[in-house]
Amino acid sequence: MSTDVTVTNNRDRQRYEAIVDQTTLAGFVEYQDTSELVVLTHTEVGTTFAGKGIGSALARAALDDVRERRLKALVICPFILGWLRTHPDYQDLLFNAPPSRVSD
Repeated sequence: MSTDVTVTNNRDRQRYEAIVDQTTLAGFVEYQDTSELVVLTHTEVGTTFAGKGIGSALARAALDDVRERRLKALVICPFILGWLRTHPDYQDLLFNAPPSRVSD
């Protein structure tokens, strides 16, 4: 990705925002916080930024934040659900994930 993107958590608006070139809002992931989990509800990327990795940057940043906060994610956003299919290293964060069959 050649676009300079920064993702931040805008807690007041309950969304993770992708800012390009330090000034332009390129996309966002809306969420709802609870005491136990973060519900990721909707991802939107501006048409100008489609196909430039903005959605992936948003998904990764949102899920990394969930992991840092030691919470679980309930993902109802179709984009992030699709992204998770190719990123199994984030499956452990899912609130509705089946338990692991691997024993320690």
